[in-house]
Amino acid sequence: MSVLTRDEAHTRSALLDVQRYEVRLDLTQGPETFGSATAIHFTARTEGDTFVELKPDTLHSIALDGTPLDPARLDGNRYPLPGLAAGAHTLTAEATMRYSRTGEGMHRFTDPSDGETYLYTQLFMEDVQRVLTAFDQPDLKAVFDLTVTAPEGWTVLANTVTTHDGHGTWTAATTPLISTYLLAVAAGPWHSVRTEHRGLPFGIHCRRSLAPHLDADAEEILDVTRALFDRYHEKFTEPYPFDSYDQAFVPEFNAGAMENPGLVTFRDEFVYRSAVTETERQTRAMVIAHEMAHMWFGDLVTLRWWDDIWLNESFAEYMGYQTLAEASTRFADTWTEFAVSRKTWGYEADQRPSTHPVAPDDVPDTAAALLNFDGISYAKGASALRQLVAWLGEKDFLAGINTHFARHKFANASLADFLDSLASATERDVHAWAESWLRTTGVDTLIPEPDETGTRLTVRHEGTRPHRVRLGLWDLDPEGTPRRRPDTWLDLTPGTPTTVTVDAPRPALVLLNDHDHTYAKTGFDDVSHATLTAHLSGITDPLSRAVVWTALRNAVRDNRLAPADYLAVVRAHLPHEDDAAVVRGVLQFAHTQVADQYTTAERRPEALALLGDTCRDLLRRTEDGHNPSLRLTAVRNLLHLATRPETLQDWYDNGTVPGGPALDPELRWTLLTRLAVLGATDEAAIAAALDRDPSATGHEGAARCRAALPVPEAKEAAFRSLFEDDSLSNYLFTATAQGFWQPEQAALLAPYVDRYYPAALALAARRGPALAQAAGKTAFPTSAVTPAHLALGEETLRTATEATPALRRALADQLDDMRRALRVREGAKD
Repeated sequence: MSVLTRDEAHTRSALLDVQRYEVRLDLTQGPETFGSATAIHFTARTEGDTFVELKPDTLHSIALDGTPLDPARLDGNRYPLPGLAAGAHTLTAEATMRYSRTGEGMHRFTDPSDGETYLYTQLFMEDVQRVLTAFDQPDLKAVFDLTVTAPEGWTVLANTVTTHDGHGTWTAATTPLISTYLLAVAAGPWHSVRTEHRGLPFGIHCRRSLAPHLDADAEEILDVTRALFDRYHEKFTEPYPFDSYDQAFVPEFNAGAMENPGLVTFRDEFVYRSAVTETERQTRAMVIAHEMAHMWFGDLVTLRWWDDIWLNESFAEYMGYQTLAEASTRFADTWTEFAVSRKTWGYEADQRPSTHPVAPDDVPDTAAALLNFDGISYAKGASALRQLVAWLGEKDFLAGINTHFARHKFANASLADFLDSLASATERDVHAWAESWLRTTGVDTLIPEPDETGTRLTVRHEGTRPHRVRLGLWDLDPEGTPRRRPDTWLDLTPGTPTTVTVDAPRPALVLLNDHDHTYAKTGFDDVSHATLTAHLSGITDPLSRAVVWTALRNAVRDNRLAPADYLAVVRAHLPHEDDAAVVRGVLQFAHTQVADQYTTAERRPEALALLGDTCRDLLRRTEDGHNPSLRLTAVRNLLHLATRPETLQDWYDNGTVPGGPALDPELRWTLLTRLAVLGATDEAAIAAALDRDPSATGHEGAARCRAALPVPEAKEAAFRSLFEDDSLSNYLFTATAQGFWQPEQAALLAPYVDRYYPAALALAARRGPALAQAAGKTAFPTSAVTPAHLALGEETLRTATEATPALRRALADQLDDMRRALRVREGAKD
């Protein structure tokens, strides 16, 4: 299949003006394929050669202006249209398309709980071609008229309000001008909760088996949706541009959500079957906020080419966190979770060889563009926008944004257009700011260097970007509790030392980037480091604590803080932490990176024991039920860390952790997976658990447990199901991969490290980008942190010229992480 290049898109955009698509889908043809008929009404501005795209199972017919064309001329995913005359044209095509099991195109899922089938589209980048015939690029916007024939008893959702004729045919109202990748359909026997807000129909939808769980949270979801909708209308002068707002929670969704105008699709793990923390509820609310921001930035105004994907994702990421914090909901502390968890995604991506600017100027084709959906486009870009607001001021920032919407609504825009809109609202040089922040790579480092009195501070600035930061100064009161002094804003210029004088006495803690307004690694002077080592948990502001924890995390990764010293801080202070987001972020890093990768196999049990003791202290603190989110976070992590199977088995048999909580489905599968890793359960117990929970999540849990069993037969069966049997859906593939590689099973898994690389290369070529990414990330042998494995992986990258871009990028990132882990291990020996 050919990928679309930027040059081809530019040429086609200059040639064509696409006005309207008429799309008819027939979803009644069976479990493997569906019917697709498309009519495209467009104008050629001059005579020229072009092509249209589709990826059919069978192309039955194609015609231009009523003249039949030869279907056999389809070349991969392109049908050539040479010598196209200037003027108006209609292209029609009828095809049979194939359903997907990988979350791309038209995904088909049958719920094992009740046998009901659900379909939904994910048409991002190039996947609209799996559903219909299209001139598939974001700057050829058109209106869409859609009709869908569906089985009896189904509901069909789309970008606009749909109506049913009573005989199986659903018709969607004509859309405004949208890009091809934003067309959306979701069909099946949905359970729906509907309401109205500001005169618009609102709906939330899920599969029937999840109906009780959606109903339990419907009020919260709709309240959050309404509050965000109202807050966006206070910030934006352009009203919501579509005729309805539906949110569908769909199965086996690859992303967190997708911003289809009028029909946002979410992974249906956001319909909680089991107990969750307030942090997870806040995350769901933030994703709702993120996708709603896209209705303006992404859907109303759309990027011209994929080099500006950051304009979609960075903006929605920033707006999601900021607007949720401002809206009338209980989730006002969003930036703490961003600082301790989400932002670290950006820091790590930006220090790998595969880093790229937030706004790259070299995205030659769609394959390259797909690689940029990463921590840089989301977390770093959002951090850059937060810094822009701190530097520019929110009033001018929003004025520029609203100018941008007014200038480019229902059209396309570029980075240059965005900057021009911002520049119209301020005297500041936003173009220079963008060059230093959006066109460069890497992470600046800011280090405070006090003089001998500690009252004259010089900031050592390693990097090329200007920063506007809050300087946090903390003293210790007589009881040893940190007390904040009034904050000071600092404007840091690269290449120019910044010195500031502070009031005596010497601050006990100097915290650069307090409140986390910029994107930079920060360090500590010796006095500050000693203070936080002894008093970190006494800092009263959770966002300040999150900034400190992230700074310590970066220090470990940069080999400036020994893993054992980091774990000592965890052991001393995390048992006193009250913020569940901070506890989750710190424990996840401490377990999956520090203990599993940065610590040698000989010392890993000691690290796991330390983290387990930390979790037990948190459990003791929450026995009175005062912080159920904190308790649940501690229980989950303790189950992953446990090394005594007899204790786990007792909890499993009793159906509860002592003192609570009772084992709900998620905790039960987590516990059983750990028993499987430790060799303390078997196939019979897994089958019994699946009988108890025959849901889709239950099948994923069973797959994870079976792959985790430390016996040769189980490992061989799991490896074959991953890499040789293409019947696994994307979610079952991920679950199996999660169970397969376990640090405790290094000897048993050693032969599979060599087998992994040729198997992953072949799988990526067969099953496409989504599974290629899963093979390179979740199925990568991260537990095998050895020089020999690193050498094998590097040799594979050098010689495997056939590696798909998605897999190559994933492998390069994984190997760089392993290289870093080996450096940290070596440094720990010194």
